[in-house]
Amino acid sequence: QVQLVEFGGGLVQAGDSLRLSCAASGLTFSNYAMGWFRQAPGKERDFVAAITPSGSTTYYTDSVKGRFTISRDNAINTVFLQMNSLKPEDTAVYYCAANLAMVLTTVKGYDFWGQGTQVTVSS
Repeated sequence: QVQLVEFGGGLVQAGDSLRLSCAASGLTFSNYAMGWFRQAPGKERDFVAAITPSGSTTYYTDSVKGRFTISRDNAINTVFLQMNSLKPEDTAVYYCAANLAMVLTTVKGYDFWGQGTQVTVSS
């Protein structure tokens, strides 16, 4: 049974930092591309960042480039999202997702999803 569990969300002020973690179990983690998505109230779930199975290549949506960093540690089956210089518009539920082999920047196609963690940025 595959499980993805996100940690690290919370309430912060604009300009602060947060580090999200997503712990995976029940799959061969090093074979999976991992992605982070977010969904604000009343909006669709959007791509934030993704990383290849080896961690050699990363992808970001334009609005987070230079502020967010995705990384992974295959030894502990965990993917991270370091979020710096947070803005109120980053407020959303953040989800991690896993896809076998191929990196995707769209919601459709990911095999497994976590339950999400709330990030709230106050101005």
